[in-house]
Amino acid sequence: MIGLHYFGVDLVAFRDLQGAVHVLDAHCQHLGANLSKGGCVVEDGIQCPFHGWVWNGQGRNVRIPYENRPNRGRKVRSWPVVEKNEAIYVWHDAAGRAPLWEMPDGLQVLGSHIHDRDYFPVGPEARQKFAGIHVHPQIIAENAVDPHHFRFVHKTPISPTVLREEADDIVWSAKVGFGRRWSEGIDTPGETTNTLEIYWSGIGVSFNGEHTRDGYRVITICTTPVDNERSDIFATYWIDEAHGDYQSRLDAAKAALPDDIAIWEYQKYMDPPGLTASEAAGFRKLRSWANGFYPEDSAAEPEATLTAAT
Repeated sequence: MIGLHYFGVDLVAFRDLQGAVHVLDAHCQHLGANLSKGGCVVEDGIQCPFHGWVWNGQGRNVRIPYENRPNRGRKVRSWPVVEKNEAIYVWHDAAGRAPLWEMPDGLQVLGSHIHDRDYFPVGPEARQKFAGIHVHPQIIAENAVDPHHFRFVHKTPISPTVLREEADDIVWSAKVGFGRRWSEGIDTPGETTNTLEIYWSGIGVSFNGEHTRDGYRVITICTTPVDNERSDIFATYWIDEAHGDYQSRLDAAKAALPDDIAIWEYQKYMDPPGLTASEAAGFRKLRSWANGFYPEDSAAEPEATLTAAT
């Protein structure tokens, strides 16, 4: 059991005795005690530390120790949760709707050159959490259409070339190539050397599959809003087994994200931005796509996002 604070709300996450994960609003609907502060998991749910009321994983009161029946008129809000990709994802929707799409399998959506491989197990060393970053999730998603930042933030010799971009109501995907061999912008079928596959599921979850000269790796970056100003950024890293030298390759994979965060922490969202001809189309297309996840009367709060706590 753990206390969390996301979307401006206090939450409690716990595994029931069968191992299933649940996330509820943190406060007991009896007298408002915080279930994560001294509560405990019992056979039929989570028990409040104040008077022992028990709430099941769906947020319903199932037991009051000193009464003959539960209080069926009160309910703790239960959040839709799925466990996948070595992470726990929570669905947030400003309108309170049920999930509108399923969380994809990150190793399956990036192409056969990524999913037809064996990867080292994901341990604590392959997870990162950057807490309380002053960034909105959309800022991070915009990296998908910003090839020129690689030269200046990540010190690549030249900007990568965008080989493919596709989008629907939920998914944004792209492929970029690094090096002069890709300079003509032709996405050669079956050729993946020095490429990066990008897959966004909403604006909260991304998967990046890279084929570098040292092998293959997958990085998932998930951004969970804490409140209107800050987000927690979670990252998980998969390194393929075939090319060995796990630790040095993991260290190399983990090196880029802190450089991005150093920019995001102090970045101001520009609307409209001062774009050049070579970058304008990508940014405008992505911002139009991202706008579909906001309520019509607000550009500040995501309407529907899958977000993760690893």
